[in-house]
Amino acid sequence: MTTSTAVGWIRRFHPSAQARSRLVCFPHAGGSASFYHAVSAALNPSIEVLAVQYPGRQDRWDQPFVTTIEGLAEQATEALLPWLDLPVSLFGHSMGAAVAFETARRLEATGAPVRRLFTSGRRAPSIGGDSAVYKMPDQDLITEIRNLAGTNSELLLDGELRQLLLPVIRADYQAIETYLSPPGRRVSCPVTALVGSADHRVPLPEVQVWRDHCTGDFEIQEFPGGHFYLSEYPDAVLELVRRRLSGGSR
Repeated sequence: MTTSTAVGWIRRFHPSAQARSRLVCFPHAGGSASFYHAVSAALNPSIEVLAVQYPGRQDRWDQPFVTTIEGLAEQATEALLPWLDLPVSLFGHSMGAAVAFETARRLEATGAPVRRLFTSGRRAPSIGGDSAVYKMPDQDLITEIRNLAGTNSELLLDGELRQLLLPVIRADYQAIETYLSPPGRRVSCPVTALVGSADHRVPLPEVQVWRDHCTGDFEIQEFPGGHFYLSEYPDAVLELVRRRLSGGSR
């Protein structure tokens, strides 16, 4: 059974009494916790997955959006405090990578160690973009999402669903497009930066700057595919996560 704590921020799809560690997964802009349901099933039982559910979507549709990365991280951190009885690592894709980074900083500030931070499909947090997608007219916003081949792109073809999804996507884009970390902001945990080799929106030099945001070990792992490479090559991504969380070598 899925359980939640702290006003519904955490989804625990596959509870495991055998788990030796937990992986907390943060969705992309417009995404939801269910994006990681298959990841949870695949890593169970040795790694228990907790998926973050941002407000304003699915079963939290009637709760107000949080339109800053820092605000999302503050509330996610509070929700995670009861789950620190096992070693915790964080995984975030796209916008979720920035939320995961800021959450890792906050957890470490409380004295809670973070075992590893996986950032996926996202430039380093001190590199800003020059786009303002969240201000675009609806049709341009839809085109942007479909060009990314995101999980919500087909749903946007349905008129009723489109009216539900667009405010969510717009709020998330506002959060990530107005976020910029100072260059000196760091985590102490190791960082693994994942990127699709054909993701032209996240060039490798901008991914390499993640090195400046950690004091622990750093590595980059490239996968075939575009921005949503992890949906195209899930087995390879999961194998990497397993190796890192089991202490496996590179």
